[in-house]
Amino acid sequence: MTHSTTTAASRGGDTGTAVQVKGPKGPSRGPASGGKRAAWLLAAVVVLAILAGASLAIGARGIPLGTVWEALTSFDPANGDHAVVHARIPRTVLGLLAGGALGLAGAAMQGVARNPLADPGIMGVNAGAALAVVTGIYVFGVATFSGYIWFAFIGAAVAAVVVYLIASLGRDGATPVKLALAGAALSAGLYSLMNVILVSSQDTLDRFRFWQVGGVAGRDWSVVIPGIPFLAVGAVIVLLTGRILNSLALGDDIARGLGQRVGLTRAVTALGIVLLCGTATALAGPIAFVGLVVPHAVRFLTGPDYRWILPFSLVAAPVLLLAADIIGRVVLLPGEVPAGIMTALVGAPVFVWLIRRGKGAGL
Repeated sequence: MTHSTTTAASRGGDTGTAVQVKGPKGPSRGPASGGKRAAWLLAAVVVLAILAGASLAIGARGIPLGTVWEALTSFDPANGDHAVVHARIPRTVLGLLAGGALGLAGAAMQGVARNPLADPGIMGVNAGAALAVVTGIYVFGVATFSGYIWFAFIGAAVAAVVVYLIASLGRDGATPVKLALAGAALSAGLYSLMNVILVSSQDTLDRFRFWQVGGVAGRDWSVVIPGIPFLAVGAVIVLLTGRILNSLALGDDIARGLGQRVGLTRAVTALGIVLLCGTATALAGPIAFVGLVVPHAVRFLTGPDYRWILPFSLVAAPVLLLAADIIGRVVLLPGEVPAGIMTALVGAPVFVWLIRRGKGAGL
């Protein structure tokens, strides 16, 4: 029988420590020290900045980096290249915001649910947002992304609250297993209702399917700006839960023994997750694998300490999303492959590789 590595994040110190138990294949390499973690985080920020610049330069019409800098510092409306760069800025900003939100929320969701496969689907976020958008199109005739935002956000928030309330029923409260089961059951029901509407209205299907694919193309500032306050509040809430998630990772009984109010803790963290996932899904559509793959990948550098996992996920997730978007722009010229499809194509094999290695830090 294979013995898994047992880890526990220390409550003391600024960098956190991890205790690892030697398995049958010998001791696994522990997480990097605090200084190395900081260096890796800085390197990730540099990579993200490079990709942001590449996002402004690369596309069906390539722009030299020097021209990109000129467009940002001394914009000339009569210059066609400058106009292209400025047209790509909202797309790049949305990639940064949505990617960071999904990575941060995915890491927190895995900590709250103590489920390594947790992603926006486990709380019904994607299903709730999708049904709300379909309802907005079918009933209210919504036809713009700025209109989708509010329906998607409300649907995601309501679905997450319903999942949590259902999972909270009973003596033990919202346990990880009950959260997963409630989320799966609600998602199945909501998607069934959505399909009933779609098969009865071709016009609704035609409008909905572009949003459903998920991506950052075709959005402008009218779509991006309304979501920024929600993302900011959600990010602050989740980033402040690192120590709390470390306690929850030890189990509910131990967390209570350490003075945590488990139910309230999960509810507050879930609020931040809903704000992040709901807004990101509303802005960019349901983008898969970002919130699932990135937290697993960063654990190879951070270990099980959520005080490091959360900021690493915040930076690494938009790296994946921007890279997927850039590749999607050039892989089938003159057309594009939406970022939501590219993240699945890139993320799925990476996730399988991470799982097969089987040496990552536990939750």
